[in-house]
Amino acid sequence: MSVHRRNSASETDALYHPIPQDVSHATVDLQLEDDEEALAEGFVAHEHAVTHDHRIGWIHFILGCAVLLPWNALITASPYFLSRVAGSPLRDTFSSYLSTTFTVANFFFLAHATATEKQSTNSRRALLSIAALTILTLMLTLSTYFHPSAEVFFVFTILNGVAQAAAGSYLQTSVIAVASLFGPTALQSMMSGQAAIAVAVSGVEVVSAAISLRNPPAPGAAVDAEPEEKSAFLFFALSTLFYLVSAAAHMQLTRIPAYHELVGRFNHASHQVGGSDSAREEKRSQLLRIAKTNVVFNFSVAYVFITTLSVFPPITLSILPTDPRTHPLLFTAIHFFVFNLGDFLGRYICQFQRVLIWASRRLLVMSLARTLFIPVFLMCNIQRSSASGPSTAIISSDVLFMLILAAFGMSNGYVSSLCMMAAPSVEHNPRLKGRVEDVDVAATVASFHLVGGLAVGSFASFAVRAAVCGCNPFIG
Repeated sequence: MSVHRRNSASETDALYHPIPQDVSHATVDLQLEDDEEALAEGFVAHEHAVTHDHRIGWIHFILGCAVLLPWNALITASPYFLSRVAGSPLRDTFSSYLSTTFTVANFFFLAHATATEKQSTNSRRALLSIAALTILTLMLTLSTYFHPSAEVFFVFTILNGVAQAAAGSYLQTSVIAVASLFGPTALQSMMSGQAAIAVAVSGVEVVSAAISLRNPPAPGAAVDAEPEEKSAFLFFALSTLFYLVSAAAHMQLTRIPAYHELVGRFNHASHQVGGSDSAREEKRSQLLRIAKTNVVFNFSVAYVFITTLSVFPPITLSILPTDPRTHPLLFTAIHFFVFNLGDFLGRYICQFQRVLIWASRRLLVMSLARTLFIPVFLMCNIQRSSASGPSTAIISSDVLFMLILAAFGMSNGYVSSLCMMAAPSVEHNPRLKGRVEDVDVAATVASFHLVGGLAVGSFASFAVRAAVCGCNPFIG
């Protein structure tokens, strides 16, 4: 901007003046730059103003919970799912198949949701998605009363997971697009909400597991329900109720004046830069441009989840307690809670300015460094197949394993939140060059890469499992 003006001044002072051609185009460009700068400054100023409205933070926190609840509910219910396929070849690979099909479906549906995202339809999309998730979770709640064959239950769970991934994709795109308009603070609240629901769900699972194991039935006594079924029924029912709360929170957001103000400013900016004959082609070009512009941020957030999903939960579920007094069901439930608590703390601390990192290269280094956790987990007390022979765990302390898992979760939440906050920020990401109209696209593209990381990480879990068991990872 200032460079353009200095160049114009130097040409005026020169002894030789070139013959002017057409100055109207340059004048229009200069005027557009002035308008874009004014829009960006006004947009950032309004972002700072709404940070003091705690309603916005709490609403995005609740919606963040709803966005990641499908995934967290499914992986936290792994003990229940595994109990239903016990005794079949599906048990050893169930977690990998569930995480892979969910994340792959989420990836492709999110691609469509990202390409078709519009601020004018985000509210309706969010409400329809929440309604679909409510019904699907209710179906899982009712499944605790039925006992089909392992194969039928496997198909039901996988299809339910795929359907939840589809509904969650459209919900995620809508929520992130709106949160990006409110700036990094709203995105941090949303990211914290995603982790908080995982802590809540896994906390319920720990309590449920502890209660169900407190009074074990006497030998030969009839058992009305397995401990896993009791736990699953409780948190699936609570999840169903929470979706109704999320719908109410979203409707409250759309009634806040600040919401209409920011959407209006965004629509004004988008209208000013518009002008393409084909809206679809313009959207495609914008998506590709933003993906290239924010490639470091996008790769960093994707690799965070590639590392995480390659071992958690498929590999970490195979790690057994070294203390024989600890029940495996309780150990597994605590293991989910510890990771999710660390993940939440990593996201929560991103609200403090002193720990914020905006530089893309530093975030990339931090993301890549998390690879070191993979060999560390392989040193723990992993349950290996009999074919691979006996092995001695290098890390034989249950407490040390939980501390490592907590650090793994905290780094997951911290680095991913920083990437998601920085990518769509016109204030902290110089690559956006102050383009307000690119804010929601940058956020949804980063979210798309996040889910892509989940999908790749799920496939990588098969490779890690093959290295652990020395077997065909697809059949156990």
